[in-house]
Amino acid sequence: MKKSMRLGIVVLCLATACLAQEGLTVRTEGKKRVSATEAEKIYLSACSVVQREFGGTRSVRPRVTLILGANRDAVWFDDREITLTKWDPRLFAQGVVVFAFEDLMPLDQRRVLASRAVNWADATVEIDKVGK
Repeated sequence: MKKSMRLGIVVLCLATACLAQEGLTVRTEGKKRVSATEAEKIYLSACSVVQREFGGTRSVRPRVTLILGANRDAVWFDDREITLTKWDPRLFAQGVVVFAFEDLMPLDQRRVLASRAVNWADATVEIDKVGK
């Protein structure tokens, strides 16, 4: 029984690590360090929160690179990077939430919705202009 329990725990840990690896990359600069396990845990948690709140059944695992030891705290959309001067789990989670939310709606769908919004705005008429 103990062997099967240990095997189950090992498999669960490896599966969790594999899931996180498909979207999260961690790089450190200088002497700054972060526990990969903690970063993965926060990454998966932030993705799950966004998925439950907005995505329904669609799995959300954005590609994100965490760079620890950067010159400033920032989110770089083009490179899909979160740069932190030092490890801050709340700032990291905020960055992951931004990328996860962005991944819920692909660029083509965002363009269609934006076009629809403009069309709807053009289709409205102010009440005082009706009948003149």
